[in-house]
Amino acid sequence: MSRKRETRLDRIMGLLETHGFLRLKDAADALDVSEMTVRRDIATCDERFIFLGGYITPARKTPGGMGYILDRERAAHSDLKQSASQAAVDLVHPGETVFLDCGTTIPYLASLLPANNDITVICYSMNVAEIVCKKPGTRVIMLGGLYEVSSASFSGPAALETLRGMAINTAFISAGGVHTQRGVSCSNFHEVSIKQLAISKALTKVLVVDSTKFDSVKPVLFEQLENFDFVCCDTGIAKIHRQQIERAGVTLRTAETDLSDQIDSR
Repeated sequence: MSRKRETRLDRIMGLLETHGFLRLKDAADALDVSEMTVRRDIATCDERFIFLGGYITPARKTPGGMGYILDRERAAHSDLKQSASQAAVDLVHPGETVFLDCGTTIPYLASLLPANNDITVICYSMNVAEIVCKKPGTRVIMLGGLYEVSSASFSGPAALETLRGMAINTAFISAGGVHTQRGVSCSNFHEVSIKQLAISKALTKVLVVDSTKFDSVKPVLFEQLENFDFVCCDTGIAKIHRQQIERAGVTLRTAETDLSDQIDSR
């Protein structure tokens, strides 16, 4: 590694220790180099840094090892996550307010949202905000608070206080595990209070997960399956899981199904 690159990387780490995260543009301005130079520097040192949708964060593991590294997870089962998100996007209607959860599936849904549809999006993760902020005609409300590296999201009283004042048409919730007996769970404790409050405020509650999440149990339970209105999943979901969703009184939606048929059946 060249001396100049090493110096730049040390400077970036110093800025991250102060701010917790750093926009790519701000890093480039601080170092007086191009954004491409910063990208190349970060790419040579992935044990120290994670690049997430225009932001740089330290590559630290969460305490106790119960979290997950977002950059590692986002590439897993990307085709299934895209399919699940495709099944969910038609549940977004013009003029509505929607809540988009954090994680590695919801950014696919954020990318599918139509522009110029007078949608208000409430979110609390940077990888989602980075996408929806670029959608023309979309109003974005970003919940603030304490930055959590493991999920590139914010948590705490400030986020909850803002969310309590919101009226939500549809909440799109992600999960790390879905088990019909034990419930819907995630890996990070800090996500739970925001997920639960968003679910309680929403008129329609939508669980967006890929088929690999079924029969999996993560450390933190946050909701029961039967309390959702829809489960949006990829077409590879097993027959037994389709039946379990039906028995729970929840409508399963996949990319192969027609929304009007499912609404009529409820």
